[in-house]
Amino acid sequence: MEHMPTVELVRDALSRVIDPEIRRPITEIGMVRSVDVDGAKATIGIDLTTAGCPMKERITDDVKGAAFKVAGIEDVAIELGVMSEEQRLELRSQLRGGKPEPVIQFTQPGNMTRIYAVASGKGGVGKSTVTANLAAAMAADGLKVGVLDADIFGFSIPGMLGVKGQPTRLDDMLLPPIAHEVKAVSIGMFVPEGQPVVWRGPMLHRAIEQFLADVYWGDLDVLLLDLPPGTGDIAISVAQLLPHAELLVVTTPQSAAAGVAERAGSIATQTSQSVVGVIENMAWLEQSDGSRLHVFGEGGGQVVADRLSKTLGTAVPLLGQVPLDIAAREAGDAGTPVVISDPESTAATALREVARSLGARKRGLAGRSLGVTPVAR
Repeated sequence: MEHMPTVELVRDALSRVIDPEIRRPITEIGMVRSVDVDGAKATIGIDLTTAGCPMKERITDDVKGAAFKVAGIEDVAIELGVMSEEQRLELRSQLRGGKPEPVIQFTQPGNMTRIYAVASGKGGVGKSTVTANLAAAMAADGLKVGVLDADIFGFSIPGMLGVKGQPTRLDDMLLPPIAHEVKAVSIGMFVPEGQPVVWRGPMLHRAIEQFLADVYWGDLDVLLLDLPPGTGDIAISVAQLLPHAELLVVTTPQSAAAGVAERAGSIATQTSQSVVGVIENMAWLEQSDGSRLHVFGEGGGQVVADRLSKTLGTAVPLLGQVPLDIAAREAGDAGTPVVISDPESTAATALREVARSLGARKRGLAGRSLGVTPVAR
Protein backbone atom coordinates (compact mmCIF):
# COMPACT_ATOMS: atom_id res chain seq x y z
CA MET A 1 0.00 0.00 0.00
CA GLU A 2 1.38 3.39 -0.96
CA HIS A 3 1.98 6.02 1.72
CA MET A 4 -0.72 8.69 1.87
CA PRO A 5 0.37 12.33 1.40
CA THR A 6 0.75 14.35 4.60
CA VAL A 7 0.82 17.99 5.62
CA GLU A 8 4.53 17.63 6.41
CA LEU A 9 5.32 16.32 2.93
CA VAL A 10 3.42 19.18 1.28
CA ARG A 11 5.12 21.79 3.48
CA ASP A 12 8.48 20.29 2.62
CA ALA A 13 7.64 20.62 -1.07
CA LEU A 14 6.57 24.24 -0.58
CA SER A 15 9.93 25.04 1.06
CA ARG A 16 11.42 24.73 -2.41
CA VAL A 17 9.15 27.42 -3.87
CA ILE A 18 11.11 30.68 -4.12
CA ASP A 19 9.35 34.04 -4.05
CA PRO A 20 10.24 35.60 -7.44
CA GLU A 21 10.85 39.08 -5.97
CA ILE A 22 12.35 38.44 -2.53
CA ARG A 23 14.21 35.33 -3.70
CA ARG A 24 13.65 33.37 -0.51
CA PRO A 25 11.52 30.27 0.17
CA ILE A 26 7.87 31.21 0.72
CA THR A 27 7.83 29.07 3.89
CA GLU A 28 10.71 31.12 5.30
CA ILE A 29 9.10 34.53 4.78
CA GLY A 30 5.69 33.70 6.23
CA MET A 31 3.68 33.43 3.01
CA VAL A 32 2.31 29.94 3.73
CA ARG A 33 -0.70 30.57 5.98
CA SER A 34 -2.01 27.01 6.14
CA VAL A 35 -1.72 23.54 4.63
CA ASP A 36 -4.50 20.95 4.81
CA VAL A 37 -4.47 17.50 3.26
CA ASP A 38 -7.65 15.50 2.83
CA GLY A 39 -6.93 12.25 1.04
CA ALA A 40 -5.53 13.17 -2.36
CA LYS A 41 -6.45 16.87 -2.11
CA ALA A 42 -4.21 19.61 -0.71
CA THR A 43 -5.66 22.98 0.28
CA ILE A 44 -2.98 25.62 0.69
CA GLY A 45 -3.45 29.11 2.13
CA ILE A 46 -1.02 31.70 0.73
CA ASP A 47 -0.67 35.26 2.04
CA LEU A 48 0.69 37.60 -0.60
CA THR A 49 2.88 40.50 0.48
CA THR A 50 0.52 43.03 -1.12
CA ALA A 51 -3.01 42.95 -2.48
CA GLY A 52 -1.85 43.89 -5.97
CA CYS A 53 1.15 41.57 -6.02
CA PRO A 54 2.33 41.46 -9.66
CA MET A 55 3.66 37.94 -9.16
CA LYS A 56 0.37 36.46 -7.92
CA GLU A 57 -0.16 34.16 -10.89
CA ARG A 58 3.44 32.95 -10.92
CA ILE A 59 3.40 32.21 -7.19
CA THR A 60 0.08 30.35 -7.56
CA ASP A 61 1.44 28.25 -10.42
CA ASP A 62 4.69 27.50 -8.56
CA VAL A 63 2.82 26.45 -5.40
CA LYS A 64 0.52 24.15 -7.38
CA GLY A 65 3.46 22.68 -9.26
CA ALA A 66 5.31 21.93 -6.03
CA ALA A 67 2.25 20.37 -4.36
CA PHE A 68 1.54 18.12 -7.33
CA LYS A 69 5.06 16.67 -7.02
CA VAL A 70 4.07 15.13 -3.69
CA ALA A 71 3.20 11.47 -4.24
CA GLY A 72 -0.54 10.91 -3.90
CA ILE A 73 -1.64 14.52 -4.40
CA GLU A 74 -4.12 14.69 -7.28
CA ASP A 75 -5.96 17.94 -6.56
CA VAL A 76 -4.66 21.30 -5.26
CA ALA A 77 -6.72 24.27 -4.13
CA ILE A 78 -5.04 27.62 -3.45
CA GLU A 79 -6.69 30.10 -1.08
CA LEU A 80 -5.07 33.51 -1.57
CA GLY A 81 -4.97 36.17 1.13
CA VAL A 82 -2.90 39.23 1.98
CA MET A 83 -0.44 39.69 4.82
CA SER A 84 -1.65 41.74 7.77
CA GLU A 85 0.17 44.89 8.84
CA GLU A 86 1.83 42.91 11.63
CA GLN A 87 2.99 40.24 9.19
CA ARG A 88 4.44 42.83 6.82
CA LEU A 89 6.25 44.57 9.70
CA GLU A 90 7.75 41.25 10.77
CA LEU A 91 8.78 40.47 7.19
CA ARG A 92 10.42 43.87 6.70
CA SER A 93 12.33 43.45 9.95
CA GLN A 94 13.41 39.95 8.88
CA LEU A 95 14.62 41.18 5.50
CA ARG A 96 16.56 43.98 7.19
CA GLY A 97 18.38 41.52 9.39
CA GLY A 98 16.27 42.20 12.48
CA LYS A 99 16.41 45.98 12.12
CA PRO A 100 12.93 47.57 11.99
CA GLU A 101 14.16 50.83 10.41
CA PRO A 102 15.85 51.26 7.01
CA VAL A 103 19.63 51.01 6.96
CA ILE A 104 22.17 50.98 4.15
CA GLN A 105 23.12 47.32 4.32
CA PHE A 106 26.29 47.81 2.29
CA THR A 107 27.91 49.85 5.06
CA GLN A 108 27.10 47.38 7.83
CA PRO A 109 29.99 45.44 9.44
CA GLY A 110 30.51 42.10 7.76
CA ASN A 111 28.85 43.05 4.48
CA MET A 112 30.74 41.32 1.65
CA THR A 113 29.17 43.03 -1.39
CA ARG A 114 31.67 44.41 -3.89
CA ILE A 115 30.55 47.87 -5.03
CA TYR A 116 31.60 49.39 -8.33
CA ALA A 117 30.61 52.95 -9.24
CA VAL A 118 30.80 53.25 -13.03
CA ALA A 119 31.92 56.78 -13.89
CA SER A 120 32.79 58.84 -16.94
CA GLY A 121 34.00 62.36 -17.52
CA LYS A 122 31.45 63.11 -20.24
CA GLY A 123 28.25 61.68 -21.67
CA GLY A 124 28.03 59.55 -24.77
CA VAL A 125 30.90 57.18 -24.00
CA GLY A 126 28.63 54.17 -23.42
CA LYS A 127 28.87 54.09 -19.63
CA SER A 128 25.33 52.76 -19.16
CA THR A 129 25.81 50.13 -21.86
CA VAL A 130 28.95 48.96 -20.08
CA THR A 131 27.15 48.90 -16.72
CA ALA A 132 24.17 46.89 -18.00
CA ASN A 133 26.38 44.38 -19.77
CA LEU A 134 28.76 43.90 -16.85
CA ALA A 135 25.77 43.25 -14.59
CA ALA A 136 24.16 40.76 -16.96
CA ALA A 137 27.47 38.97 -17.56
CA MET A 138 28.18 38.61 -13.84
CA ALA A 139 24.64 37.34 -13.21
CA ALA A 140 25.00 34.82 -16.05
CA ASP A 141 28.11 33.53 -14.27
CA GLY A 142 26.05 32.86 -11.15
CA LEU A 143 26.74 35.99 -9.09
CA LYS A 144 23.95 37.85 -7.28
CA VAL A 145 23.99 41.29 -8.88
CA GLY A 146 22.19 44.59 -8.39
CA VAL A 147 22.27 47.81 -10.42
CA LEU A 148 21.41 51.22 -9.02
CA ASP A 149 20.80 53.73 -11.80
CA ALA A 150 22.28 56.80 -10.12
CA ASP A 151 22.09 58.86 -13.31
CA ILE A 152 18.98 60.69 -12.10
CA PHE A 153 18.74 63.09 -15.04
CA GLY A 154 19.84 60.75 -17.82
CA PHE A 155 18.57 57.37 -16.60
CA SER A 156 18.71 54.56 -19.17
CA ILE A 157 19.24 51.33 -17.22
CA PRO A 158 15.53 50.26 -17.25
CA GLY A 159 15.45 50.36 -21.05
CA MET A 160 18.80 48.63 -21.47
CA LEU A 161 17.85 45.79 -19.11
CA GLY A 162 14.28 45.59 -20.39
CA VAL A 163 12.76 46.33 -16.97
CA LYS A 164 9.05 47.13 -17.02
CA GLY A 165 6.93 48.72 -14.30
CA GLN A 166 7.73 49.88 -10.79
CA PRO A 167 9.24 48.08 -7.80
CA THR A 168 6.66 46.35 -5.60
CA ARG A 169 6.01 48.29 -2.40
CA LEU A 170 6.06 46.47 0.93
CA ASP A 171 4.94 49.51 2.95
CA ASP A 172 8.16 51.56 3.24
CA MET A 173 10.28 48.89 1.54
CA LEU A 174 10.73 48.46 -2.22
CA LEU A 175 11.24 45.09 -3.89
CA PRO A 176 13.29 45.74 -7.04
CA PRO A 177 12.30 44.32 -10.43
CA ILE A 178 14.56 41.57 -11.75
CA ALA A 179 15.64 41.26 -15.37
CA HIS A 180 18.24 38.78 -16.67
CA GLU A 181 18.70 37.81 -12.97
CA VAL A 182 19.80 41.38 -12.17
CA LYS A 183 17.98 43.45 -9.54
CA ALA A 184 17.59 47.02 -10.79
CA VAL A 185 16.26 50.32 -9.47
CA SER A 186 16.06 53.64 -11.27
CA ILE A 187 14.22 56.93 -10.92
CA GLY A 188 13.04 56.13 -14.44
CA MET A 189 10.67 53.57 -12.89
CA PHE A 190 8.80 56.32 -11.05
CA VAL A 191 8.44 59.19 -13.54
CA PRO A 192 6.11 59.31 -16.57
CA GLU A 193 7.77 58.75 -19.93
CA GLY A 194 9.21 61.94 -21.35
CA GLN A 195 8.98 63.89 -18.08
CA PRO A 196 12.27 65.46 -16.95
CA VAL A 197 13.58 65.22 -13.39
CA VAL A 198 14.24 68.77 -12.14
CA TRP A 199 16.00 68.36 -8.79
CA ARG A 200 18.83 70.07 -6.94
CA GLY A 201 21.59 68.74 -4.68
CA PRO A 202 19.76 67.80 -1.46
CA MET A 203 16.99 66.00 -3.35
CA LEU A 204 19.53 64.07 -5.39
CA HIS A 205 21.35 62.98 -2.23
CA ARG A 206 18.10 61.87 -0.62
CA ALA A 207 17.08 59.89 -3.70
CA ILE A 208 20.34 57.90 -3.72
CA GLU A 209 20.08 57.36 0.04
CA GLN A 210 16.54 56.00 -0.30
CA PHE A 211 17.50 53.70 -3.17
CA LEU A 212 20.25 52.26 -0.98
CA ALA A 213 18.29 51.98 2.28
CA ASP A 214 14.64 51.47 1.28
CA VAL A 215 15.22 48.89 -1.46
CA TYR A 216 15.50 45.23 -0.46
CA TRP A 217 18.66 44.29 -2.34
CA GLY A 218 19.16 40.97 -0.59
CA ASP A 219 22.53 39.28 -0.23
CA LEU A 220 24.36 40.67 -3.27
CA ASP A 221 27.78 39.64 -4.48
CA VAL A 222 28.12 42.78 -6.58
CA LEU A 223 26.37 46.16 -6.69
CA LEU A 224 26.97 48.36 -9.73
CA LEU A 225 26.09 52.05 -9.73
CA ASP A 226 25.64 53.85 -13.04
CA LEU A 227 26.83 57.36 -12.16
CA PRO A 228 26.01 60.50 -14.16
CA PRO A 229 28.90 61.99 -16.16
CA GLY A 230 31.30 64.29 -14.33
CA THR A 231 32.09 64.95 -10.70
CA GLY A 232 28.92 66.60 -9.42
CA ASP A 233 26.53 66.11 -6.50
CA ILE A 234 25.75 62.45 -7.07
CA ALA A 235 29.37 61.37 -7.32
CA ILE A 236 30.02 63.10 -3.99
CA SER A 237 26.88 61.61 -2.40
CA VAL A 238 27.86 58.10 -3.48
CA ALA A 239 31.31 58.59 -1.94
CA GLN A 240 29.68 59.71 1.33
CA LEU A 241 27.01 56.99 1.45
CA LEU A 242 29.22 54.16 0.14
CA PRO A 243 32.76 55.05 1.20
CA HIS A 244 34.08 51.61 0.19
CA ALA A 245 32.76 51.83 -3.38
CA GLU A 246 35.44 51.54 -6.05
CA LEU A 247 35.40 53.65 -9.20
CA LEU A 248 35.36 52.09 -12.65
CA VAL A 249 36.17 54.74 -15.28
CA VAL A 250 34.79 54.45 -18.82
CA THR A 251 36.31 56.44 -21.67
CA THR A 252 36.65 56.39 -25.44
CA PRO A 253 40.00 56.34 -27.29
CA GLN A 254 40.02 60.01 -28.32
CA SER A 255 42.33 62.33 -26.41
CA ALA A 256 39.60 64.86 -25.57
CA ALA A 257 37.48 62.20 -23.87
CA ALA A 258 40.54 60.78 -22.11
CA GLY A 259 41.37 64.11 -20.52
CA VAL A 260 37.84 64.52 -19.17
CA ALA A 261 37.72 60.90 -17.98
CA GLU A 262 40.93 61.44 -16.03
CA ARG A 263 39.20 64.17 -14.01
CA ALA A 264 36.32 61.81 -13.23
CA GLY A 265 38.76 59.27 -11.82
CA SER A 266 40.84 61.88 -9.99
CA ILE A 267 37.87 62.64 -7.72
CA ALA A 268 39.15 59.64 -5.77
CA THR A 269 41.93 61.84 -4.37
CA GLN A 270 39.29 63.90 -2.55
CA THR A 271 36.81 61.13 -1.65
CA SER A 272 39.42 58.57 -0.51
CA GLN A 273 37.98 56.00 -2.92
CA SER A 274 40.04 53.65 -5.03
CA VAL A 275 39.89 53.33 -8.80
CA VAL A 276 39.63 49.67 -9.81
CA GLY A 277 40.44 50.29 -13.44
CA VAL A 278 39.62 51.86 -16.82
CA ILE A 279 37.50 50.51 -19.67
CA GLU A 280 38.04 51.88 -23.16
CA ASN A 281 34.74 51.73 -25.03
CA MET A 282 34.29 52.14 -28.82
CA ALA A 283 37.95 51.19 -29.18
CA TRP A 284 37.73 50.29 -32.89
CA LEU A 285 35.39 49.09 -35.60
CA GLU A 286 36.27 45.69 -36.97
CA GLN A 287 36.20 45.54 -40.77
CA SER A 288 35.08 42.65 -42.98
CA ASP A 289 38.71 41.87 -43.85
CA GLY A 290 39.63 41.60 -40.15
CA SER A 291 41.39 44.96 -39.96
CA ARG A 292 40.49 47.57 -37.35
CA LEU A 293 39.22 51.06 -38.11
CA HIS A 294 40.04 53.36 -35.19
CA VAL A 295 37.08 55.72 -35.58
CA PHE A 296 37.83 57.73 -32.44
CA GLY A 297 41.59 57.46 -32.42
CA GLU A 298 43.80 55.19 -30.35
CA GLY A 299 45.27 54.87 -26.89
CA GLY A 300 42.90 56.99 -24.80
CA GLY A 301 42.14 54.21 -22.34
CA GLN A 302 45.79 53.48 -21.63
CA VAL A 303 46.50 57.20 -21.28
CA VAL A 304 43.78 57.53 -18.63
CA ALA A 305 45.04 54.45 -16.78
CA ASP A 306 48.63 55.71 -16.78
CA ARG A 307 47.74 59.21 -15.66
CA LEU A 308 45.45 57.97 -12.88
CA SER A 309 48.16 55.59 -11.70
CA LYS A 310 50.53 58.56 -11.39
CA THR A 311 47.94 60.86 -9.78
CA LEU A 312 46.67 58.32 -7.25
CA GLY A 313 50.03 56.69 -6.54
CA THR A 314 48.65 53.19 -7.13
CA ALA A 315 48.33 50.92 -10.16
CA VAL A 316 45.20 51.60 -12.19
CA PRO A 317 44.97 49.00 -14.98
CA LEU A 318 43.29 49.20 -18.36
CA LEU A 319 40.78 46.41 -17.77
CA GLY A 320 39.62 46.02 -21.34
CA GLN A 321 38.95 47.53 -24.74
CA VAL A 322 35.42 47.16 -26.08
CA PRO A 323 35.04 47.56 -29.86
CA LEU A 324 32.22 49.33 -31.63
CA ASP A 325 29.59 46.69 -32.38
CA ILE A 326 26.20 47.16 -34.02
CA ALA A 327 24.97 44.12 -32.10
CA ALA A 328 25.63 45.93 -28.80
CA ARG A 329 23.60 48.95 -29.87
CA GLU A 330 20.72 46.81 -31.12
CA ALA A 331 20.74 44.76 -27.93
CA GLY A 332 20.60 47.85 -25.74
CA ASP A 333 17.64 49.21 -27.70
CA ALA A 334 15.86 45.85 -27.36
CA GLY A 335 16.38 45.61 -23.60
CA THR A 336 18.61 42.54 -23.68
CA PRO A 337 22.34 43.19 -23.10
CA VAL A 338 24.58 41.93 -25.86
CA VAL A 339 26.38 39.53 -23.51
CA ILE A 340 23.04 37.68 -23.38
CA SER A 341 21.61 38.26 -26.86
CA ASP A 342 24.81 37.74 -28.87
CA PRO A 343 27.42 36.30 -26.50
CA GLU A 344 29.91 35.48 -29.28
CA SER A 345 30.05 39.03 -30.67
CA THR A 346 33.28 40.97 -30.30
CA ALA A 347 31.81 43.48 -27.82
CA ALA A 348 30.19 40.75 -25.71
CA THR A 349 33.45 38.82 -25.49
CA ALA A 350 35.38 41.89 -24.30
CA LEU A 351 32.71 42.88 -21.78
CA ARG A 352 32.45 39.34 -20.41
CA GLU A 353 36.21 39.22 -19.82
CA VAL A 354 36.05 42.47 -17.83
CA ALA A 355 33.03 41.22 -15.88
CA ARG A 356 34.83 38.04 -14.90
CA SER A 357 37.92 39.92 -13.76
CA LEU A 358 35.79 42.19 -11.57
CA GLY A 359 33.55 39.39 -10.31
CA ALA A 360 36.54 37.35 -9.18
CA ARG A 361 38.04 40.13 -7.06
CA LYS A 362 37.81 39.89 -3.28
CA ARG A 363 36.65 42.76 -1.12
CA GLY A 364 39.18 44.39 1.19
CA LEU A 365 39.00 44.42 4.97
CA ALA A 366 37.92 48.06 5.25
CA GLY A 367 34.68 48.34 7.20
CA ARG A 368 34.47 44.63 7.95
CA SER A 369 34.36 43.04 11.36
CA LEU A 370 37.47 40.97 12.05
CA GLY A 371 35.79 38.98 14.82
CA VAL A 372 38.42 40.07 17.33
CA THR A 373 37.50 40.92 20.93
CA PRO A 374 39.94 43.12 22.88
CA VAL A 375 41.19 41.59 26.11
CA ALA A 376 41.83 43.79 29.15
CA ARG A 377 45.30 43.52 30.65
